[in-house]
Amino acid sequence: MATPARIPPIQCLLTFEALARLRSVTLAADEQCVTPSAVSHRVRQLEQVIGTKLFGRADFSLTTEGSEYLAHVREALAMLERFPSAQPTPGKRKLRLAVTPTFARAILIPRLRQFTEAYPEIDLTLQVSIPLLDVVAEDADLMVRFGTGRYADVEHLCLTRDEVTPLASPAYVRENGPYAEAVDLEGERFLRSPLEPWRTWFAAHRLDWPEPTDGSQFNDVGLMCDAASAGMGIALVRLKLAAPWLDSGALVRLGTTPAFTTNVPSPHAHYLCWRTGTMERWECTAFSDWLRQVLA
Repeated sequence: MATPARIPPIQCLLTFEALARLRSVTLAADEQCVTPSAVSHRVRQLEQVIGTKLFGRADFSLTTEGSEYLAHVREALAMLERFPSAQPTPGKRKLRLAVTPTFARAILIPRLRQFTEAYPEIDLTLQVSIPLLDVVAEDADLMVRFGTGRYADVEHLCLTRDEVTPLASPAYVRENGPYAEAVDLEGERFLRSPLEPWRTWFAAHRLDWPEPTDGSQFNDVGLMCDAASAGMGIALVRLKLAAPWLDSGALVRLGTTPAFTTNVPSPHAHYLCWRTGTMERWECTAFSDWLRQVLA
């Protein structure tokens, strides 16, 4: 059996033991006071942490490794039950997350219910960080940063990379188009952001244009998308962050030719960052593992 890289979260161990004993996701969920999807998520997380398949069939029969591991888990849980505790009913675990605004609205919040249902014992506090200034709350346990990934002050992992493309409101495209080639954007109203310089897209389309110096500028991608959807100009936007505006039709691509249907990789990415020692707390590890899974 593979040697685990770290001690699994206690809730994963309790759920595994319950599922192995009851052989029913529904019954295990009722016993643990969580949803059936939370049971499945915890078992998958445990298997990833220890690097071993625990259940072999749909009837929840254990693999050989699973049976061996269950014996160790039950022994460990029994020892914990026998140990006297000064706090028999501990309160919820607190987890403080600093996250950039548009990442929170477009990517995290739509998925966050999955985490709160899987881990009802964790109280999550979200705080806004400013990606341009790299401002984060000093007391945050985990931080989502946007940039090049060169962070010497914290440990970090890449959460998601993205691609950029010009977007505008349907009305703006109707009034100022049609657009067939990248050069057709000469003289257009470019909405600007230091978070996503236009030179990335210009260079990919062999345009030797300088970075725009005129026009409205934003230090939040969500505000820039709102401005573009209001017809203020053309925004260079990361597609994952722009999904809510694209899905609603508030923003559209400028045309159907390769110049506007081929995406350009962004030189930046979103990173989950933490200070040394933070991942020794199981609630931080649980959130990190969950976030990587849902963004994979």
